[in-house]
Amino acid sequence: MKNDDNTEVMVNMNKTLFLLMFLLSVFLIPNLQAQGLNLGPQVGFQKADDAEDGNFLLGAALRLKFSKALGIEGSINYRQEDFGPNLTVRSWPVMVTGLLYPLPIVYGAVGAGWYNTTFDFDTAAADVDETKQEFGWHFGAGVELPLGSKTKLAGDIRYVFLDYDFDEIPFRDVDSNFFMISAGILFGL
Repeated sequence: MKNDDNTEVMVNMNKTLFLLMFLLSVFLIPNLQAQGLNLGPQVGFQKADDAEDGNFLLGAALRLKFSKALGIEGSINYRQEDFGPNLTVRSWPVMVTGLLYPLPIVYGAVGAGWYNTTFDFDTAAADVDETKQEFGWHFGAGVELPLGSKTKLAGDIRYVFLDYDFDEIPFRDVDSNFFMISAGILFGL
């Protein structure tokens, strides 16, 4: 019953997110062209401190520059990691990041993220699937290189502070903080 409730919450949140993105694209984007609004795909690599191996991530970013020195980015990605042979963690982070440009192509990043996370713990004694939401912070730096008049190549590294709370999983404490290196092509809207 708990997984059905979580599934319904996820469906409602996804509908709300897509409606919000649609409304922003219809009403807000046409008025922001002069201020530098960009949208594009992201790929990257991430590794949690206690995870066995690093993994690739895939997502999208929407970036708005308010001025030459300030901007904001919203992004959503998919990532998966293994903590030992029995625990797999999948998450869909939704991050909001403030961007400070000390130079036209170099930026510092600081922000917060909401991590919808599923824990799959499988052993002979127990089979636990738990989905929950976690909040985390991140900081980092990157570069944004123009590829033309309306296209940019962006790449950065970020460190994320995320404390997974394994309530129903009989597992040791793990350090789930992670770093991520990402690159993306941003198309001007």
